[in-house]
Amino acid sequence: GRSLSPCQSDASRRHCRIDKEKSGFISLVSRYLSGNEEQIEWGKIHTPTDEVVVPYDTLAAPPEDLAATKALLDKLAVLKLNGGLGTTMGCTGPKSVIEVRNGFTFLDLIVVQIEVGSLNKKYGSNVPLLLMNSFNTHDDTLKIVEKYANSNIQIHTFNQSQYPRVVADEFLPWPSKGKTDKDGWYPPGHGDIFPSLMNSGKLDLLLSQGKEYVFIANSDNLGAIVDMIQVTPKTLADVKGGTLISYEGRVQLLEIAQVPDAHVNEFKSIEKFKIFNTNNLWVSLKAIKRLVEADALKMEIIPNPKEVEGVKVLQLETAAGAAIRFFDHAIGMNVPRSRFLPVKATSDLQLVQSDLYTLVDGFVTRNAARTNPSNPSIELGPEFKKVGCFLGRFKSIPSIVELDSLKVSGDVWFGSGIVLKGKVTITAKPGVKLEIPDGKVIENKFQIKQKNY
Repeated sequence: GRSLSPCQSDASRRHCRIDKEKSGFISLVSRYLSGNEEQIEWGKIHTPTDEVVVPYDTLAAPPEDLAATKALLDKLAVLKLNGGLGTTMGCTGPKSVIEVRNGFTFLDLIVVQIEVGSLNKKYGSNVPLLLMNSFNTHDDTLKIVEKYANSNIQIHTFNQSQYPRVVADEFLPWPSKGKTDKDGWYPPGHGDIFPSLMNSGKLDLLLSQGKEYVFIANSDNLGAIVDMIQVTPKTLADVKGGTLISYEGRVQLLEIAQVPDAHVNEFKSIEKFKIFNTNNLWVSLKAIKRLVEADALKMEIIPNPKEVEGVKVLQLETAAGAAIRFFDHAIGMNVPRSRFLPVKATSDLQLVQSDLYTLVDGFVTRNAARTNPSNPSIELGPEFKKVGCFLGRFKSIPSIVELDSLKVSGDVWFGSGIVLKGKVTITAKPGVKLEIPDGKVIENKFQIKQKNY
């Protein structure tokens, strides 16, 4: 019989993965310490042309023939980045289990979209869903996906790498200094998706099933649906996002961390850099395999300094989109803003739970009654930061179809059936409780409550 290669038995696969993670970490650290990271030469940066960043409306329409569409979908897998916790929104566990609308979580919506909304049920296709977890979200996610066991969708989970945090002043791995619990480790950014997909065995599994392409997206981007790498027109709210540039004849992702201090304001402008990266990526699985095997994906290192339990540590990370320059014939696609609907804070949650959107077959669709192409800007005070507090302060989410901007600060409580229009600012002074009555219409108003009556 044929003997197993060293990484094929179950017992040794885990050891192999750990060895590969160790060498990945050592490689990242030595690249960082060598100081040989390529510096961007500002003068060589050019705004990409339509050949490099293709306008969405110039794409060929998908085939009308159901069988032809099914044949295309059968080559596809969908992968969601599921490593983030909901801590910034006051939740424990994976962010993807926060309820977004009508009792559905991010994960519910992703499953419904693939299973019912547009793919497996409609075309009889078999598009699998992969979830890349971190060690922070893995155990919880395994329990959560059990509820989809009888659904018409194959769900695969795998873990991204687990690297040791580095103690900044000595440049030593924190676990080697006795920090053995979870806080001594970190997931090294979503650029790690390519080696992790390979090391987990999922890449070879997908290829053996005849899959050719993977659509990668953040699990909290409600606009990232399977549609025929995307970037989107930038608004002033997106100034931190990376942008696509032409650089020495290749398309490349430029992140704010790579921008020289003297050019930061220029980078943030929406004149020169009109688009930003949505982190929705369409990638050839064979190309991933070839590049990972050749150890060719040397993405720019993003140093992320943190303080944990009073200790200054450093996390070295990479971004998935930065890999674009290593793929031959890579292009960007300039897509409508509707394909980027991230939920990073409760203010975003207010948008998607309001009458500005409807939910059909897992898809969050914008209300046609809103004539302004931009969404209202919403600023909620710290009292609204946690999901539980946010939900408690609204009897029902106000109507905001005609809202331009909302700023709320202080101890403010909203009744039901409230309508907000134009520019609205609502402030309760410290120690004062402001309750807005049911059914109130507030238009272009600056409302301050100074004291309790």
